[in-house]
Amino acid sequence: MILFLDACIIIYWIEASDPFHARLMARLRAFRQKAPETTFAVSRLSWLECMVKPLRDKDRALVDEYRAFFDAKQLSVIELTAPIIERATALRAEHGLKTPDALQAASALELAGDVLFLTNDQRFGKVAGLPVEIPA
Repeated sequence: MILFLDACIIIYWIEASDPFHARLMARLRAFRQKAPETTFAVSRLSWLECMVKPLRDKDRALVDEYRAFFDAKQLSVIELTAPIIERATALRAEHGLKTPDALQAASALELAGDVLFLTNDQRFGKVAGLPVEIPA
């Protein structure tokens, strides 16, 4: 299984905001116990979404934590290619998603295999073919 992490989920993970962090970590442990081969994927867009505030705040420690997360070898980073942009455009037109959300959904849909999109935004549930879970 591939767990595709929306930017909000990454923020909960790295910044450890409770109660979201504790619930997310419990859910991720459950996935790992059930399917040890579970991997993680994110969109390149998440780097932008996660790094703006720490950079603006000049929070060097948090910037370093995010860099380590995004550089992890076991994380697949989905680049924003022309086909992903085209799919995101169609999703935005069809479902009225905001541009960043359409890009996240299109990135997740680009992955082959058993993919689960983790987010805190119920609007992703209307995207056909995108299994969504709100773990936090």
